[in-house]
Amino acid sequence: MLPWTRARRSPRARRTLAALLLAVTALVAPAATATAAEAAAPSRGWNDYSCKPSAAHPRPVVLVHGTFGNSVDNWLVLAPYLVNRGYCVFSLDYGQLPGVPFFNGLGPIDKSAGQLDVFVDKVLGATGAPKADLVGHSQGGMMPNYYLKFLGGADKVNALVGIAPDNHGTTLLGLTRLLPYFPGVEDLLTMNTPGLADQVAGSAFITKLNAGGDTVPGVRYTVIATRYDEVVTPYRTQYLDGPNVRNVLLQDLCPVDLSEHVAIGTIDRIAFHEVANALDPAHASPTTCASVIG
Repeated sequence: MLPWTRARRSPRARRTLAALLLAVTALVAPAATATAAEAAAPSRGWNDYSCKPSAAHPRPVVLVHGTFGNSVDNWLVLAPYLVNRGYCVFSLDYGQLPGVPFFNGLGPIDKSAGQLDVFVDKVLGATGAPKADLVGHSQGGMMPNYYLKFLGGADKVNALVGIAPDNHGTTLLGLTRLLPYFPGVEDLLTMNTPGLADQVAGSAFITKLNAGGDTVPGVRYTVIATRYDEVVTPYRTQYLDGPNVRNVLLQDLCPVDLSEHVAIGTIDRIAFHEVANALDPAHASPTTCASVIG
């Protein structure tokens, strides 16, 4: 009898694979280490609702964290980086599950997109800007596409910058290909962490998201990927196809950059320089290995 046939009959094996999928994703996701007080306090330098966009940077920037992330920990480097360059910067929490603090982005992604819709309206109302720019990491770079395509977000967004976004789902280093051999595991993921199940390549959510094309008119798209991504795999599936799209591979900008999925979105200043270029293309400067300075 083949090993996977035995596994079909074993509830313990199904639970083991589900736990493995969760564990691998958690290990490579940004660590959520904020205390309750830190999460409740205003973020240093951003989420300042008195901020008014300048003529140089006329749109607020909304940062959208990744799976297992939150509005503080995901952006401890990038948010101040953008604030110091004169942007009004805001970040939200989305996809919360009852009884799970700090680790967000686990709820159904279509519902998370609805939370983004409400938050963007709040930011635009506070700043008086007609449109925002969105910058997201991982799920946070993909989920806004649902907002743009199905919730009217294209009328409120000028640009979407995705850092390692799973725009076409992920195989998670091939682990998701094992799901057919473990009946019931996908149901476990859907019931307990629907945000993870939605991100599996070929899921009903991913199929709906990309039906009819990757993009919508009127929005500029930038995808920043790393060839060393171990979460959104294969990494080229992050790229979008359509007009007003720029797909960037980090190693084409700096061949010695070894950032993987977490680092590219949380600490990589070469990637952040490319984010700044995407937000202000009229004043873009070449992104190179020296872009870590400044």
